[in-house]
Amino acid sequence: MQFSIKSGNPEKQRNACIVIPVFSGRKLSRPAATLDKATKGAIKQHLKREDMEGDVGDLLWLYDLDDCFADRILLVGCGAERELTAARFKKINHAVAKALNKSGAADAASYLTGIDNKSLNLNTLIRLSVLSIEEALYIFDQYKTTKKKPKRPLRKLTLNVSSRRYLDKAELAMHEAKGMAAGVKLARDLGNMPPNICNPTYLARQAKQLQKTYPALDVEILNENEMKDLGMGAFLSVSQGSAQPGKLICMHYNGIGKDAGKPIVLVGKGITFDTGGISIKPSQAMDEMKYDMGGAASVFGTLQACMDMQLPVNLVGVIAAAENMPGSNASRPGDIVTTMSGQTVEILNTDAEGRLVLCDALTYVEKYDPEVVIDIATLTGACIMALGHHATGMLTNTSSLGRKLENAGEVINDRLWELPLWDEYGEQLKSNFADMANIGGRPAGTITAASYLSKFTKNYRWAHLDIAGTAWHSGKNKGATGRPVPLLTEFILQSLK
Repeated sequence: MQFSIKSGNPEKQRNACIVIPVFSGRKLSRPAATLDKATKGAIKQHLKREDMEGDVGDLLWLYDLDDCFADRILLVGCGAERELTAARFKKINHAVAKALNKSGAADAASYLTGIDNKSLNLNTLIRLSVLSIEEALYIFDQYKTTKKKPKRPLRKLTLNVSSRRYLDKAELAMHEAKGMAAGVKLARDLGNMPPNICNPTYLARQAKQLQKTYPALDVEILNENEMKDLGMGAFLSVSQGSAQPGKLICMHYNGIGKDAGKPIVLVGKGITFDTGGISIKPSQAMDEMKYDMGGAASVFGTLQACMDMQLPVNLVGVIAAAENMPGSNASRPGDIVTTMSGQTVEILNTDAEGRLVLCDALTYVEKYDPEVVIDIATLTGACIMALGHHATGMLTNTSSLGRKLENAGEVINDRLWELPLWDEYGEQLKSNFADMANIGGRPAGTITAASYLSKFTKNYRWAHLDIAGTAWHSGKNKGATGRPVPLLTEFILQSLK
């Protein structure tokens, strides 16, 4: 998709289609009122005749209006004007993108970004428009021999602002939106790759490929022998059951120079396929366990977004990449391993493997003297039971960091919800034979998983994002979402202000 920014009256647009917002009760937005006046009341007449109320997602096509240069007009219902939220705005743009893509209008101009709304500023409207339109038009079909595409798909969209004085601000927002969208696409592509191709070695090659594209990126990849020398017994207890060797992939984006500031560190769980190991999972929907590297995919995507935008920030992305298989050398329930931190862990369930690779990665990143560390992981099914598929779960040892992440998620509509990280939950991890167990039983599974990780993050400010419910869709719309790339990118953008 090609996006551009313009200002100007809707009746003067020379596009195949223009998109005009209408509110509940057939209330005209400012662009709709302007177009209605230019066409001698045609908009109001059509609204009454076609019985479009303006509810969220309502669509009405108009053709060949007098005194309008566009071939067709798409009226879009936006609901009650004062109740327009980021979530509703994304839903509206999603519907518009689908309709335009089917219409044969290869280029269009949208006036949705000209809506006056106190809670959604111009910057947010533009970024949400780009993200939701790219999301709606995303296709992953590289392994299909027959590809179904519209004869004239939407290729170009112009986003309009109400005045020329906003053009510079809008162009910056567009630049940020394109970077975010590119990062989301990369994360979705990686997540949707089949696990027989997307293994730890493949992810390592992807890091090297990014390095070729972005000269400011340094890449270091630790193999299993190097991790053994560092004492990463927890990580290796997971990878040892697979013929695919594990990798610790470290990517350094030096946007302001290596010595100019402490880096933000992102740590992604990269289990490229999770059978559960000896504690094997049920066969139903096991194919979706290729998405267990959603955290790693989001780190890749966030790095690309920041590098596309050339942000002045030092950013480190660390991927704990392994495959969890029930091989002859796999870990057994009851095994005890020593982590890089020196703490010992009794493995009571080999399907709680994400925290085992992450704990050693979280110890390793102390070497970067980080400003903050955020780990992202499809860690617990319990998070889905608690929050469903709408919000990412968050736990943190620093309340101010949690508030910043929460605010970023609200702004970009990639929301999270904080769960408590109280000392009492750590009691569930006690072991009779080691310093801790890797599971704490069924109660509060998301919290006890984070409590386990917190034992390795005492030397820096840290937040844990459990994306088990938000990293992918199941069912008819099965596929990776690219979350939480928008949240992480927005957080980094806000940290620069």
